Amino acid sequence: MKLLRFFDRRWIGIVLIGLGLWLTSGETGRAAPTAIGVRRINAPFLSGPIPTREMAVAWFGQVTPDSNYADIRVAYNDTELQIMLAIMDRRLWYDESPAPADLTLWDGATIYLDKNGTVGSTLSPTAYRFDGQLNWWENPRTGWQAAYRGNGAGWASAAVAFTTVTGYRWESDTVGGFNNNQNNRGWIIVYHIPFSSLGLSGPPPQGTVWALGAAVHDRDVAATPGADKFWPETLNPTQPVSWGQLRFGVPWYTHMPAAPRGTLVVRHGSNGAVVPDAQVGGWTNCGQNVGDYFADWGAINYAGVQWINVQNQSDIADWPCFARYYVNFPMNVPAGKTIISATVTLRLFGHAGGDAAAPSYIQVLSIDQDWSENTITWNNAPLAAENLGGQWVNPMVNPVYPGIPISWDVSRAAAEAYANGQPLRLAFYSADSDYHSGRYFYTSDNVDAQVRPILTVTWGDALVL
Repeated sequence: MKLLRFFDRRWIGIVLIGLGLWLTSGETGRAAPTAIGVRRINAPFLSGPIPTREMAVAWFGQVTPDSNYADIRVAYNDTELQIMLAIMDRRLWYDESPAPADLTLWDGATIYLDKNGTVGSTLSPTAYRFDGQLNWWENPRTGWQAAYRGNGAGWASAAVAFTTVTGYRWESDTVGGFNNNQNNRGWIIVYHIPFSSLGLSGPPPQGTVWALGAAVHDRDVAATPGADKFWPETLNPTQPVSWGQLRFGVPWYTHMPAAPRGTLVVRHGSNGAVVPDAQVGGWTNCGQNVGDYFADWGAINYAGVQWINVQNQSDIADWPCFARYYVNFPMNVPAGKTIISATVTLRLFGHAGGDAAAPSYIQVLSIDQDWSENTITWNNAPLAAENLGGQWVNPMVNPVYPGIPISWDVSRAAAEAYANGQPLRLAFYSADSDYHSGRYFYTSDNVDAQVRPILTVTWGDALVL
């Protein structure tokens, strides 16, 4: 068991499992499709304390001995925007006598927001920057965080109230720590940004889109900092036009009135369909087939496996167990049609942790880049274009072949892929908090065709009203 060190009691409530429901946007109109290459996080509104496992999730970076990977979770409630970064990081270094100007030169993170959206090439007063550095036992954390606002020419220090909470994990009970060149597993920082600090009386209306960016700062040796990692990968800290998007609320899919004309069912091997899929991460054995997690885990390829795992948790110590699933479906719908609905169905056959497992909220996300089943790994897998929603998946108490069908609504992504003449590219991941969150599903490579993933698309002809 790895040694857990948390020095802020508020953190305990964050890592514990939440019991709420994912609330999607109440609007009826479909949001404008996300352009290829523009990354968006659709933040759910969660009433009351925000449960980690129901936050929207995205990812960036690579895990190596000298490079960092991060999951970014985002959600909001009536009073604040909450952003959590869980970072795989081997060496932990922080400034024991911090100065605001030096916070980004050590292990830390920065959140960028612009209430005006991704439209500016300069930093106006609607742009905010929140720096937070990792620290050890010292409390309060006021010396390890700082806020800035745009002033037209750059960033200016600003009295913008926000709080951060950090936690970290050693490599083992006896190996790890700060500023000592010993190995660790990583660390976590949670930002609490009150809407009142941004000049608002409450959250923006659902459907509002801001600019959002994130940076992870790294220091693995005493002398010099390492290279930053950015979400999105195009981010320039002084140009909001290069940032990603933060949408308040998860949009529904609606379509123009249409008369149903047909249903497309796609499964690998049926009618010549080719449905490549891939596992990245720890698979079902927490990457135990590698000797050095930081050196080797991020480069594992699982081409040809007949089952996969989807798993995450808030305890960064167990990141070797994290697992994500990718799948591509051809969209062979006749030209000039309207996509009415689309679902992807996976067959659940088991879960991690035996009787200790709890329900897991597995999210589906759209992908806008190609990948190869024979070469895809955790470190080179595409980032998400946007999150689409999710599905609660309970532990499978009495496994019975061929498993339980679990379906996700992917109508928005299918309509966008069809409009762009692209295959439907998806990823499945979770923001889970619990241990034993892994859920096991069959793949396109399974010898039994009946358990392979299925895409079902209902399409029709637009009605002239």
